[in-house]
Amino acid sequence: MTDSHDPAGPAPTSGSDGLHRVRVLLYSDDITTRDAVRAAAGRRPARDVEVVSWHECATAEAVIEAMDAGGVDVAVLDGEAAPVGGLGLCRQLKNEIFRCPPVLVLTGRPQDAWLAGWSLADEAVPHPLDPIAVAEALSRLARERVSVG
Repeated sequence: MTDSHDPAGPAPTSGSDGLHRVRVLLYSDDITTRDAVRAAAGRRPARDVEVVSWHECATAEAVIEAMDAGGVDVAVLDGEAAPVGGLGLCRQLKNEIFRCPPVLVLTGRPQDAWLAGWSLADEAVPHPLDPIAVAEALSRLARERVSVG
């Protein structure tokens, strides 16, 4: 990974309609988990947030490649993915990428919130996924990315 550029590219802006349009990277080796996250967030996780694209990755290598390519506003990483978990991957991304986009990690259970802190994640939602919690966390991160861009 390089840190010579902003992997997200230009931050999304809030349009004249007040809508935050974001591009989301979604990492899990389990297609069922990826489907659950997309279903929970939907196209409009909040009235003022629209997901304009999902970039799905099933391997850590694909995540690193996508992050290096740019165009990611928010990343969602599955902490239960194998062989590389999203928590360790999150810590790597946060330590290696200048202005790393906000990251939502999916933890194995609520008691794993301390691991999300260790990973430097911006938000955490435990399994089993609560659609409201996923949508709210993703929306907060989308607004954050727009405001700091």
